[in-house]
Amino acid sequence: MRPNAREVAGAPFGLLGRTLGHSWSPRIHATLGSAPYALFEREPNEVEDFVRNGDWRGINVTIPYKRDAALLADERSPRVERLGVANTLVRMDDGRIWADNTDVLGFSWMLERFLRNSLDQTSREALENKKVLVLGSGGASQAVRAALEDAGAIIVVISRSGNETYATLEERHSDAALIVNTTPVGMYPKCPKSPISQHTLEALGNLRGVVDVVYNPERTGICMAAERLGIPCESGLAMLVSQAFFSSQSFLGHDLDESLVDKIEADLRRQTRNVVLIGMPGCGKTSAGRKLARMVGRPFVDLDDTFVIDHKTTPAQCIRTQGEDEFRRLETKTAAAYGSGSGLVIACGGGIVTRERNYDLLHQNGTLVFLDRPLDELSSDDRPLSQTKGVRQLAAERMDAYNAWADLRIKCTGSSEGDALLIRELLGL
Repeated sequence: MRPNAREVAGAPFGLLGRTLGHSWSPRIHATLGSAPYALFEREPNEVEDFVRNGDWRGINVTIPYKRDAALLADERSPRVERLGVANTLVRMDDGRIWADNTDVLGFSWMLERFLRNSLDQTSREALENKKVLVLGSGGASQAVRAALEDAGAIIVVISRSGNETYATLEERHSDAALIVNTTPVGMYPKCPKSPISQHTLEALGNLRGVVDVVYNPERTGICMAAERLGIPCESGLAMLVSQAFFSSQSFLGHDLDESLVDKIEADLRRQTRNVVLIGMPGCGKTSAGRKLARMVGRPFVDLDDTFVIDHKTTPAQCIRTQGEDEFRRLETKTAAAYGSGSGLVIACGGGIVTRERNYDLLHQNGTLVFLDRPLDELSSDDRPLSQTKGVRQLAAERMDAYNAWADLRIKCTGSSEGDALLIRELLGL
């Protein structure tokens, strides 16, 4: 059942929570048509009055108020009755408040698409009577478990304490078909952490997929571990968009075109994914990066420049006075700070690929672009490693990594503007 929402002049849609910070929901709902969409930060003692008497037509509710939302509603969907929590409230035409839980619908939508794309099966075909490990037992876990129950899965909840813990996961559950992370471990800005190790994933020999409800970063720690093992994986952006889609249908009181979910998701990925330039010292990463950033209206970050700000010395001075190992350690700290950001153009130092850890830091939210310039065109000015080792020796040490790390490899065009235009075209920016 979908309620008839009351038309309230000037009343916005929005998101209710305690600390909301930066949210992608206004951008999503603007495309869906449920706008204007505001962020409503309220303290616990303000929630009841806002829900009962606030001038709104439809709101989403996030932690820690989902249980309050269910209790304060006048009518509840079967999903809310089942779980006791709500993330969607609609003020009906008679003034009463109707509650739903579109987190269940959003996860079900994402799960169906993931299994169809990765296994060419429906959730019922892939998961009925199969073991699924759900990491975490909080509010997000409730919605995920409801969707998995509907698919006929055998669900095991893994927590930090109790009978089923991370310590016994490998020993007891090597037959698991799917893992779903519902914990906040690995969420921005504490990324790319993972609730379980790559070794544990590898030990689960029957694993057919890994799903994470965290959507920022785009590739979470657990997803990158699965990626390295060749296990199909997906993080939670599709769930975020699809639950908003179902909420918006309730807010507006009519069906929407389901293709909007894929469109909004693709647009968000394109807008928020960093463009990360790698390549030999002197290949033009900084100049091309600056041009590209201006063209597409994004912030530009040169990791060598930010290194100076962070550590009060230039990369060249640090290498000369403290040694390359110390420089690489500090460079990784700088890469971690900016690699977790969104919507940036980042130019890396030539040796960023010499530390394997840097790949995850840059890959988690980025498309890595290798600028390949002929070696005889590279400058070695103020580049101590190019001077001491020689360009060809550095290339021999690094070229395999550049190619392995790159999502896109381009031959330099001869000008920074040409390189920037080519990157923009190939990435659809």
